[in-house]
Amino acid sequence: MDQKDILKEIGQIRSMMEKSSKFMSISGLSGVLIGCLALLGSAAAYFVVYGTKSVFGYRDYYVLDEQVLYKLIIIAILVLVISVTVGVIMARAKAKKAGQSIWNPTSKALLKAMAIPLLTGGLFSIILISKGVVGLVASTLLIFYGLSLAAASVFTFREVRVLGILEIVLGLLALAFPGYGVVFWALGFGVLHIVYGLIVHKKYERK
Repeated sequence: MDQKDILKEIGQIRSMMEKSSKFMSISGLSGVLIGCLALLGSAAAYFVVYGTKSVFGYRDYYVLDEQVLYKLIIIAILVLVISVTVGVIMARAKAKKAGQSIWNPTSKALLKAMAIPLLTGGLFSIILISKGVVGLVASTLLIFYGLSLAAASVFTFREVRVLGILEIVLGLLALAFPGYGVVFWALGFGVLHIVYGLIVHKKYERK
């Protein structure tokens, strides 16, 4: 066995070790579906706040009516629950097809890495809402969600890190331009997820 063969074999072993330490059961198509759900949720939120006859554009005011706020919270919870359900079901199906378990040390480490930023962002948003600072909620959730993805990217596709960074950038832009909160929300949770899902599906899942 010459030096080239040895280096090739070492490279294959390294690749196998890297794959075994990564959670690869995240479905790209689930990202597309979750993105579509987020776009529907964003559209519903816009119409709840501004009405069906409102002209699309920059908003420098926020509706603090309790009924509107409750409707927005319900929309957010519905989108979150359905998205998580879709993600888990499709990840389980992908893992089963590959003869793997969705619940393993790598997936546990991934969830732990995401938990702190997500919980912090969620609690911070609840405090903002309780104080009536609704205009900063969209940017807060985008930033903390991006941080959670960046932390979790160590345990899964490298594209997740790029997605996380882009979410943070959009969150900062939403913070600078709070009147476009719904737009940045749609771009971050909707469009970026669709693009990410298509890339992952094409790169790792299509055969």
